[in-house]
Amino acid sequence: MPPKPKFTKEEIAETALRIIKEEGVGALTARSLGAALGTSARPIFTAYQNMDEVKNAARRIALREFEAYAGDFENYTPAFKRIGMLMVSYAVNEPEMFKLLFMQEHKENRSFDNTMQDLGGMVDICVNLIERDYKLMPDEAKTMFQQMWVHAYGLGVMSAMRVCDFSEDQIAEMLGQAFAGFLMMLKSGKKDSCAVQPSTDFAGAVNDIPYLNFDRKEENV
Repeated sequence: MPPKPKFTKEEIAETALRIIKEEGVGALTARSLGAALGTSARPIFTAYQNMDEVKNAARRIALREFEAYAGDFENYTPAFKRIGMLMVSYAVNEPEMFKLLFMQEHKENRSFDNTMQDLGGMVDICVNLIERDYKLMPDEAKTMFQQMWVHAYGLGVMSAMRVCDFSEDQIAEMLGQAFAGFLMMLKSGKKDSCAVQPSTDFAGAVNDIPYLNFDRKEENV
């Protein structure tokens, strides 16, 4: 008969997450986790097969915490932009948690769709908000989400790694500018016209792109 677990899986995962928050992902080992639990490493492997399972369990708790952190988006307009701003803000205020959620290296190359699946229910929430607020078709809303996630992710990585220190106003401006550009592209129906092509006349090439009308302003983005 297998031994009865000394700690629940949730207790172990929560302790692992506390170590990550306080000391970073690299500090999480079987030895450090056992010490934080006040025991040896043995009870850990009664509940989990290996430390990768422990880290994944801690990540699931962290994802729930992030969803709660970003949970006030419905009180803001535009709601989707609020989520993007909170993602970058999370990287500023909780860099180790951001690294756990969004910056973990995988043993094998993964597709972009796999990465999107890791985000859980936030993808559907964001796509639905974009459809609702900007009157886009589902495939257009998904494209917008993917493009803006990449942009917000880049700002988040720079913040978490202390490459740049962005103010809230800077984050809002950069996300707004990127969103306006992507929205103009999608509204034009010319998203397939964005390929880079040889040209000897850059100004002429820009003028040939119908959605680059610099007199037009997209409001409330």
